[in-house]
Amino acid sequence: MNPYIANTADDMRAMLQSIGVRSVDDLFSDIKEEFRPRSFNLPEGRSEQEVVSELDRLARKNAYALKLFIGGGYYDHYIPAAVTALMSRGEFLTAYTPYQPECSQGTLQALYEFQSLICALTRMEIANASLYDGGTALYEAMMMAVRITGKKRVVLDGGVSPIYRKIIRSYTNNLDIALVETPVVHGQAHRPDIKALLNNGTAAVILQNPNFFGAVDDFSDIVAMAGSLGVLTIASVYPASLGLLKPPGDMGVDIVTGEGQSLGLPLHFGGPYLGFMATSKKYMRKMPGRIVGQTVDRQGRRCFVNTLQAREQHIRREKATSNICTNEALCAIQAAVFMSLLGPEGMKEWACLNFSKAEFARKVLEQIPGVEVKRSAPTFNEFTVCLPKDAQDVVEAMIQKGFAAGFPLGRYYPGMDRYMIVAVTEKRTRQDILQYAQALREVLGA
Repeated sequence: MNPYIANTADDMRAMLQSIGVRSVDDLFSDIKEEFRPRSFNLPEGRSEQEVVSELDRLARKNAYALKLFIGGGYYDHYIPAAVTALMSRGEFLTAYTPYQPECSQGTLQALYEFQSLICALTRMEIANASLYDGGTALYEAMMMAVRITGKKRVVLDGGVSPIYRKIIRSYTNNLDIALVETPVVHGQAHRPDIKALLNNGTAAVILQNPNFFGAVDDFSDIVAMAGSLGVLTIASVYPASLGLLKPPGDMGVDIVTGEGQSLGLPLHFGGPYLGFMATSKKYMRKMPGRIVGQTVDRQGRRCFVNTLQAREQHIRREKATSNICTNEALCAIQAAVFMSLLGPEGMKEWACLNFSKAEFARKVLEQIPGVEVKRSAPTFNEFTVCLPKDAQDVVEAMIQKGFAAGFPLGRYYPGMDRYMIVAVTEKRTRQDILQYAQALREVLGA
């Protein structure tokens, strides 16, 4: 008898007995009845061409594809076809670290270029070769600040993404770290609140630019205020905005992190995404993640190696800066390809497109009776609106009209049930924005 196939009822009983289950129903008892398969009478297999044709037929039944005006940290940006073509090369198809440099010069060079591009984008001195995503990168930056300063108190600005704040609270739940959060404001970081919370026992203050509500800020004064007390400044940034906004390095920020999804990575129903981190050279030995460096071999030829990989617990053990062993190498290389294709001028043009389209959308939405566009601070491509109805109900109604209307804030912020964040990227046309506004008018009964 093939041990992997039950050919008879006796075989089936023997298999169930060997794993300590009396019946097939018991085997699937953890699955609710409504979620169990109705039948195992599957149709005969089909050829690839037949399957593709059938899937295409089913896809044509979709009434519409949603036009996305939702952001909150993940955005519907255009990805040039060349990015996908280059990333399809087999040499890049691994998420793992090239531990043998003599066999991996192409991957190592690509990661070196990724680091260089992140440094150029953020105006920082050194970057690592990728982290999981924006939220875990921010947590890693916080732990890095704790290691550098030896202090265990962190001030978290209320404008930081609630998703990121939840990640940080989850990771530090059993650690001896005191998290102090400033109140939430619909605008720039509130300086008096931050000043009141900073003291000599604080390791770092964590900020976000643009913040979760879309407000753009310049943290130079906060950096100076924190530095005078020996407090490090950590900023989470939206890389698409850095073609237009003042980079964190020019503000004097100590550690910069961000979510790299906007750099040529599709939304993909939630991942995989990419975290990045950059800092000053003086802090690089406290930095998690791998740093790829350029050197020369015995013949004097240019080559690349893993210069620092201090996060590896199998190498550093209890002295490891982090216990995350894998990385997002393929995603990092994809981001490098995207930035290389756009170049400095392309990044500026891309950022300006996002900004100008969002400004047009703000002006259009302001004309809808009952809709208040928050203008307490300048914004990039995302802004907050207050609606005359519950935002969650509005979002659900807008889906029926073909729009993912925005990010309702009531889920994360008590008392903000009528607030919603709207994001506009370069993919949204003038017609899209006008149709969105008309649909919103109808939903609101304006």
